[in-house]
Amino acid sequence: MTPAPTGPDGSTPGQRLGRAGEALAADWYTAQGYGVLARNWRCRDGELDLVVARGRFVVFCEVKTRSSERFGTPAEAVTRQKQMRIRRVAARWIDEAAPGPPRAIRFDVACVMHDTVEVIEGAF
Repeated sequence: MTPAPTGPDGSTPGQRLGRAGEALAADWYTAQGYGVLARNWRCRDGELDLVVARGRFVVFCEVKTRSSERFGTPAEAVTRQKQMRIRRVAARWIDEAAPGPPRAIRFDVACVMHDTVEVIEGAF
């Protein structure tokens, strides 16, 4: 199997697609009045794609970007196991990086395909 070509920064086409999708999702939230608190926040338990807030209302968003539905829709890629991992990482973010205690939290999934963003609010 031939490895995927890499860009000037060493990224694969899939990584570049994912970054572009995350940027589109961040733009969507910004247009809705949210501020971006973190992008690609990592700890030993995993990663949060996007953390946004409006006041003390914090949203943890898993961004799934696809170029086609050949391997399923973007939302189908967020399995129960993935949801549980995101919840654990979100709890760590609140403990370690939150600017203050959130009043409320929500878990969203942003589905990006062909430069179109569909956000499933309260997805899990």
